[in-house]
Amino acid sequence: MNTDIQNLIRAVTEADSSARMVSAVQKLVSAKDTAAIPTLIAVFGYNNPAAAVIAVKGLTELGEVAVPQLLGQIDDYNYGARAYSIRTLAAIADPQALDLLLEAAATDFAPSVRRAAAKGLGSLQWHKLSEQERAIAQRKSLSTLLSITQDADWAIRYAAVVGLQELAKIPILRQEIAAIFSQMRSNDAQPSVRARVTLAQQAS
Repeated sequence: MNTDIQNLIRAVTEADSSARMVSAVQKLVSAKDTAAIPTLIAVFGYNNPAAAVIAVKGLTELGEVAVPQLLGQIDDYNYGARAYSIRTLAAIADPQALDLLLEAAATDFAPSVRRAAAKGLGSLQWHKLSEQERAIAQRKSLSTLLSITQDADWAIRYAAVVGLQELAKIPILRQEIAAIFSQMRSNDAQPSVRARVTLAQQAS
């Protein structure tokens, strides 16, 4: 690790105000150095939303190389930090995160985490998996998203529709998802969800 990166990391860890934290994180992100990954992940837990959003962007730009550390540093006790991690993994879209996204979408106690995971499940980079792995993973994603279209929280159902819209781009799943969309458009009690289903149908 070179001295410049060490100084940028130190500026983040020693920031003594919200504004200085945001500035320090922005400079660290701009360095585009993988040595910054642990520090950027730690920012998720600092209760500074502006800095966390910048860290999400930086980690997403670093891409696949950040995934193992994101998976290894998931914070089970800070739902805000966990949500940022899930959001980042969903944006990177590497299938290494599949199992975490499946679990989070179905069972996490924090609605923001469940929404981020549900949206991410439809957009993974399936080409990184073998043909057999891909078929299994896509079916798991579909099953989880279908189950949460019945969730009591309309915002979770909305996120499920977003994920399903992306998953419907896979030819073998399109017909099954179209049938679910038809049911939801007729039966969902929330106008926002029905409107989102209509949008998804128009896009397919």
